[in-house]
Amino acid sequence: MRKRIAALTAIAALVLLASLTCSPLYLLRAGIEEGKILSRRQPIARLVADPATDQEVRRKLELVLEARTFAREALGLDVGDSYTTYSPVDRDTLALVLSAARRDRFEEVTWWFPIVGRVPYKGFFSLGAARRAARELEQDGFDTYLRPTSAFSTLGWFSDPLLSTVLRYDDVALVGTVIHELSHNTLYLPSQVSFNESFASFVGDRGAIEFFCALEGEEGARCRRARQQWADNLLFAHFLDGLVAQLNAIYGRTELDLEDRLARREQLFSDARERFVGEIEPLLLTPEFRGFASRPLNNAVLIAWRLYFDRLHLFESAFERHGQDLAGTVRRIRAAAEAADDAFAALSRLTADLEGVAAGLRDE
Repeated sequence: MRKRIAALTAIAALVLLASLTCSPLYLLRAGIEEGKILSRRQPIARLVADPATDQEVRRKLELVLEARTFAREALGLDVGDSYTTYSPVDRDTLALVLSAARRDRFEEVTWWFPIVGRVPYKGFFSLGAARRAARELEQDGFDTYLRPTSAFSTLGWFSDPLLSTVLRYDDVALVGTVIHELSHNTLYLPSQVSFNESFASFVGDRGAIEFFCALEGEEGARCRRARQQWADNLLFAHFLDGLVAQLNAIYGRTELDLEDRLARREQLFSDARERFVGEIEPLLLTPEFRGFASRPLNNAVLIAWRLYFDRLHLFESAFERHGQDLAGTVRRIRAAAEAADDAFAALSRLTADLEGVAAGLRDE
């Protein structure tokens, strides 16, 4: 009965919000799907205690509860009741996410939704609907990128359950995802998606390092794996930053017509693939990005990828300059971002301020 009430509450809330947008049917479908997820919730503690629960499932569920406790107690994240329940999903992919962008410059298509503001993507629970939307955008001359997703956050509005689509992850990815999504409960700035996702990537990956290294020591396999993943993420983020800067230089050449700019970008994409294979892949420590060079590239793809890797070096710089205290760094970033109109500008000032303090200490 409680599950049904929770599901109906979710649907009612989203239907009410839908009246504020131009896509009420879309949000109604989203509300129905969220209601299905909430109606299937089962307490994780009960599943762990149930002798009928598969042993490997039980182990991963226990890991989720431990990660959740760590996020609250060690990192100070606002966990609420998220990830205290488990919800099976009757398909391999939770949803499909569509991104689109101008072909001749980094200008993404955005959609407006209640609470979160403008975002550069739109989720679909139907493959047919997602493909139709992508075709319409392509017919209007936009680049598009359609990709699956297995997790999302309701930003604390509902008690997010752990989904079966996420339980398939390995231990490091599972813990990192849980902490990533809980980071959204802690800090989410409307219409600043790139900052929100990159902040959550930083907290999720750095959090996984601290969790596993505290659990099994620096020589533990999962501790090393978590460190390797973060190192690869920083390397990939640097590669993306460079590629985007080169593309912006091409797009900014107003003396070139559209055909010339697009031809030059395709050559740059080809050069970037060769550079990735020759210079980046040999440095990678995990398999996460090894297929990147074989994937189609366009502005929508790069914008979608960069959402999670945007200026990660600034977050890492704040962490290093704040004594590698992750909880303290999260508090400081949160305070700076919430007090500013531009969160990345606030983060840049924060790292500059910390550098100035360090320089002052050296001079004393």
